[in-house]
Amino acid sequence: MNLFGNIRADLATYEGRWSSQGFWVMIVYRFGRWRYTIRSGMIRKPFSLLYKFFEKIVEVLTGIELPCEVPVGANFRIDHFGDIIISGYARFGDNCIVRNGVTVGLKNIEEKAAPSIGSNVSIGAGAKILGNITIGNNVDIGANAVVLVSVPDNSLAVGIPARIIPKKNHGS
Repeated sequence: MNLFGNIRADLATYEGRWSSQGFWVMIVYRFGRWRYTIRSGMIRKPFSLLYKFFEKIVEVLTGIELPCEVPVGANFRIDHFGDIIISGYARFGDNCIVRNGVTVGLKNIEEKAAPSIGSNVSIGAGAKILGNITIGNNVDIGANAVVLVSVPDNSLAVGIPARIIPKKNHGS
């Protein structure tokens, strides 16, 4: 999808609310990703400077750090304002929700590997997800959970350190 198509999709994810700080972050994020499509380094350079300027402005205004190097899937949503740090080494699937106070990042500074988050993942306020781990699909991370191990599909992770609880099947 092109830059404006992605921004339209993000606006739909935010239910048309231009005032949402998460949407502001996504506009700058999409611009940062788009600039990599410019083949000529000479032409890309001013766009890169512009991106770095707007990235810092949005980071200061919103308290949300989402580097453009992070691959995010469709319908990525930052649900609440502030104190969100996402490592440039992380990755997200489709339909993920991130709330305030969340950190998705490195466990150790020496190990340049951050979590890989699946699709349909809801991350509660204050959660910390750290290290070279995988969070499966259809996972809920509880508020203030500290997740240091991989979480399988269809699970709930709660507590410090997080305990992994399989979700109950609603069909039984």
